[in-house]
Amino acid sequence: MGLQTKILDGNQQSAVARLFSAAVIRELAQKGKSPLFSRLIQESLIIDENSLCAPVSSIFESAFSLLRKKDYRHEYAYKAAITKKILFGRHSLKSASLVTEFRVENSKADIAIFNGTSTAYEIKSERDKLGRLHGQIETYKRFFSKVYVITGENHLEEVVKNTPTDVGVLLLNNRFAISTIREIKDDPARVCPTVIFDAIQLREALAILDVLGIDPPSVANTQIRAAVREIFKSLDPKTLHGHMVNTLRDSRSSLSLAETLHSLPDSLHAAIFSTPLKLREHATLLQAVNTSIREALNWAR
Repeated sequence: MGLQTKILDGNQQSAVARLFSAAVIRELAQKGKSPLFSRLIQESLIIDENSLCAPVSSIFESAFSLLRKKDYRHEYAYKAAITKKILFGRHSLKSASLVTEFRVENSKADIAIFNGTSTAYEIKSERDKLGRLHGQIETYKRFFSKVYVITGENHLEEVVKNTPTDVGVLLLNNRFAISTIREIKDDPARVCPTVIFDAIQLREALAILDVLGIDPPSVANTQIRAAVREIFKSLDPKTLHGHMVNTLRDSRSSLSLAETLHSLPDSLHAAIFSTPLKLREHATLLQAVNTSIREALNWAR
């Protein structure tokens, strides 16, 4: 496939990255076409006549080939690397759940994985600044048993120097492989029960109480959250963490995506995890990405 990029100023780089946005994926899955996708490829790519019969999926593959390059590396490339090399390389959808943008207090972990433990991955790409990093990782340590910062070579020295030794450091290198610079141990005893409660859904909190053999408080619906939060305050952090991991691994499971992911190009896997879809929308998405580029160019009209 011979797609070429236009001159990559900031606008073109942004357009290429937005191809993998939730807005595009949602349009493709709900409508079977995406006017936004059509506009973005016309802004950022030069498509020759010989490429018009190729499927839309080849656009995503070509765009991702650009985003993974060091000079244009985008946050999405990091999410894709973690999805492919950690979730699928070390775990599976049967044993682990991946959640993007997982909120803990006033921060959002770029990726959280729940398997036998809980792990947060904070991405600091070549284009990011590091000013908020200290506050972010201190927040994540109150919820997650393991916290990693994954970064590029331009930030590596500063990240290693300015992060505590109980925070792991990973490098996404020039070969698009993840190297471990600083490994860390599990530390579930450090988590804060109320921080865990505030970050999960009420139904998940009630499921944890059920596993612990604790009856839910008999209060009005308007008071239930506050009452359950009081119970969480008294729970042992390490014990709570273990039950939280098991609960979220099941409640946030992506096992239903397995067949769809198998039919999509690798470049789109991270985007699917970032875009909640109804089961019936999976078939529409697959049909859309197999549409010809010629037809896709008309979606914006």
